[in-house]
Amino acid sequence: MRTRRDFIKLTAGGLALTGIGSGTGARAEQGLYVPPEEGPHELTFMQWPNSRAVYRDKWWLADVQATIANIANTIAAFEPVVMLADKRQHRAARKLLSDQVELWDIPTEDLWCRDSGPLTAFRGTERVLSHVQFNGWGGKQNDRNDARVAERVADALGFDVVPSGVIGEYGGVEHDGHGLLLAHESSWVNSNRNPGQSRQQIEASLLAAYGAERMIWAEGVYDQDITDYHIDSLARFTGAGRVLANMPIQIDPDDPFHLAAQDTLAALRRAGLSVDVIPEPIQRRVQSFDFVASYANYYVCNGAVVMAQFGDVDTDQEARQAMARHYPGREIVALNVDALGEIGGGIHCATQQLPAA
Repeated sequence: MRTRRDFIKLTAGGLALTGIGSGTGARAEQGLYVPPEEGPHELTFMQWPNSRAVYRDKWWLADVQATIANIANTIAAFEPVVMLADKRQHRAARKLLSDQVELWDIPTEDLWCRDSGPLTAFRGTERVLSHVQFNGWGGKQNDRNDARVAERVADALGFDVVPSGVIGEYGGVEHDGHGLLLAHESSWVNSNRNPGQSRQQIEASLLAAYGAERMIWAEGVYDQDITDYHIDSLARFTGAGRVLANMPIQIDPDDPFHLAAQDTLAALRRAGLSVDVIPEPIQRRVQSFDFVASYANYYVCNGAVVMAQFGDVDTDQEARQAMARHYPGREIVALNVDALGEIGGGIHCATQQLPAA
């Protein structure tokens, strides 16, 4: 089965810091505004993985489906969850999903709702789809259905679709809901997504899409995983001026992801942000080289934070304590989502919030 890190190369590339952009997109021409992810939700969208072209091993697919169902059932204890799936998949999915999870007939291939699902923005008091077109992470994976998920959800909700003019994934950009964006160039300023567009042009489009004012860029890592190093596996905004990130305890100078992460966090600190760093797990259940053990890839829903635990007692507890510091008053729920780490993602990658009206 193809994993999201099947594209890893074993040589480190040059990873220069590119610094902070000077945005001009506050509320932009279309007047859009995407609220903070930790704001109140009407519900959470998720996608049902089912493509045998992606998951050639039926046992691996079953493991991933069980993991997605566990995440959905956990979130459903705090807010409604809508699982997007072809109606032909509903009977099988229902066997794993609680009655609190609603199934919609919207066909999918894979589970990555953060990337291909709908980003809801406000245009005044009206909710609309702020649409960044998904293309399978630069054409690396079949996206016949996933490329249409966001627009089909918008149609089901009766939302207008406001095109952003850029191609990419929402997991590739962090927003704080207070005017600031963060991204790796490798996920956006890339010929596999936005050929012919400059960083300045892409930045202006993203600022407009989110209703933000400025943007912090770092170079990231090109062509060594399927996402070209999504930011949400490294660093997340937890409020205005605050970032929660994870980093390996020891930096491997031959690992391009380690070097890029150092550069990104340095850019955040130079921008005057408060950066709280959690160590990545060492004694984890899965030790494979390409396993993604990201505490930063958590999801904030109404009343709770749903995070991963990896079997390292010390770092799992340290991550739980960090979540409690950054999200006081919310229940912290830790899940075994190793099946997602083995294919290069986590809980945040699998979810997409619908902000409350």
